[in-house]
Amino acid sequence: MTHQPNGGYQPNGGYRQQSGGYPPPPPGYQQQPGGFGPHGDQGDYPPNGSYQSQGRQRASRAKKWTIIVASIAVLGLIAGGVMKYLEFGPFSTKGDPVSFGQGSNKGGGQAGGTSGEKSGDSKTLMPTGPAAAFKNANTLGDGTEIGVVTLDGPKSGFKGKVWVWAPKQYKDPKYAKSGFPVMIALPGGPGYPNNYWMGTDLGLQQSISKWSQEGKSLPFILAMPVLNPDDKHYYDGSDIPGQAKMGTWLTEDVPDLVKQNFRTLKSRDGWCFMGSSSGGFAGFKAVMKHPDKFKAAIASGPDIVPDSPLWKGHEQEMAENNPEVLAKRLIDTKGPDVYVAFQVGTAEPPIVMSQVKKFQAQYGKGPVHTMLREIPGGKHNAKTYVPNMGEGLIQYISQHMEGPTPSS
Repeated sequence: MTHQPNGGYQPNGGYRQQSGGYPPPPPGYQQQPGGFGPHGDQGDYPPNGSYQSQGRQRASRAKKWTIIVASIAVLGLIAGGVMKYLEFGPFSTKGDPVSFGQGSNKGGGQAGGTSGEKSGDSKTLMPTGPAAAFKNANTLGDGTEIGVVTLDGPKSGFKGKVWVWAPKQYKDPKYAKSGFPVMIALPGGPGYPNNYWMGTDLGLQQSISKWSQEGKSLPFILAMPVLNPDDKHYYDGSDIPGQAKMGTWLTEDVPDLVKQNFRTLKSRDGWCFMGSSSGGFAGFKAVMKHPDKFKAAIASGPDIVPDSPLWKGHEQEMAENNPEVLAKRLIDTKGPDVYVAFQVGTAEPPIVMSQVKKFQAQYGKGPVHTMLREIPGGKHNAKTYVPNMGEGLIQYISQHMEGPTPSS
């Protein structure tokens, strides 16, 4: 199933079809933060109609110029902040190196870790290294940065971009010895060459910050990899025989990158996925397939079963990537427990809601814990999904996961 961040269902407004790949991305698919249009008064500056002497005129003009200059200075400061946030002109930091605090804590290092990191608490895995050369992709209003790096996946053999973001708490000294939970965020649609969660217009990072301050959410580190190796086919976040190993990319190479560069949690209780549409399926399936590594997922408007046309002739391998098969296996083996928070808009094609409810009814038992939020009037797009994550879903997975522990 495909969708656009702002748009509707694809292809041609219908359910994702078996006969082909993704349609070409529509204009505007690669979203960027929006700019500001012209603003301010543009009216004339007519004389007031009264006679003034030259001295009074000069004094009046000087006063007016003082006001104008002061106003320009204030507007310049405001514009500077806005331009920095929007990454324009001389204020831009795009492309600059980004440090997420690796090596910033002076003291004893950990074998194999990044230089200068102190040892963490018993639950924490300190950065293992080597440090990646992240570059600035976006800067948020609170000063946190989204970094990007091209990862040559050693296990999958796939090379692609990964965007990362750490919440403001990550650099707080009281959490210097603590690991942070990680959310791997997957887009819908082609998910290539970009992951649309890396932009600031959808507000995922800002929402995580807000929810964590409100006590609704853990302060997640976000990892935002590309979902597919091209924009022509969908790979179901899986290792389809003869194709790029996107399952290994998402569940091994990307988590390893995060572990190399961030303080994370040793337990699976600190690892989850979120995604929309085909990305919702890939994240949901990853948790069902690897419950030893990941504990939870938020799946918005997801597929429930694999349906890439690239599976043709590989039915057995496809079954090994079918959440229904994987859920039954978890139930039969009595765990480990996993938690899946679904959300579906009531204005989405009915098949999406019916398939999610069918999965809940048949497999949402024993160690497979699920919840469903029905979004009134919600459509199949990311702008609908992000704010509604704060209406129970982010709380649900946060309650069953582990967060950072402040030092005493």
